Amino acid sequence: MILKFFNKEDKSNNDSDLINVACLMIHAAKIDENYTDKEKTIIKNTLTKLNDNNENIDQLILEAEKKESDSNHIQDFTKNIKAMNKDNKIEIIKNIWSIILSDGNSDIFEENLMRRLAGLLYVDSKTMGDIKLSIQNKFKQ
Repeated sequence: MILKFFNKEDKSNNDSDLINVACLMIHAAKIDENYTDKEKTIIKNTLTKLNDNNENIDQLILEAEKKESDSNHIQDFTKNIKAMNKDNKIEIIKNIWSIILSDGNSDIFEENLMRRLAGLLYVDSKTMGDIKLSIQNKFKQ
């Protein structure tokens, strides 16, 4: 279940946070140099669930794609996510694992990204492994 991530009063901050989450998901999708329609669909569906105002998802994705391509490190995208509660971080990580595993496997670059995210978001290795395993099992069904 997607939690209410952005319940702040300041809508501009909410949009910025949502773009950063989108950038992180797009980065995960692009890291294997194969940004597929399936991955784009997962990203769009996730952002639709996270966003109270569903009318500009396509524009938000375009902005996030540009921001992601202009950035050279993921710390820009994780700053605000790091401050979220653990349940919200885990939901984001689940969605990123879904993107990575949507093609049936994960390569060394994707695995490295997830290890870096675990450190940046203060999520322990066991939790990351459990999330990965649950997503793999979901795709096997």
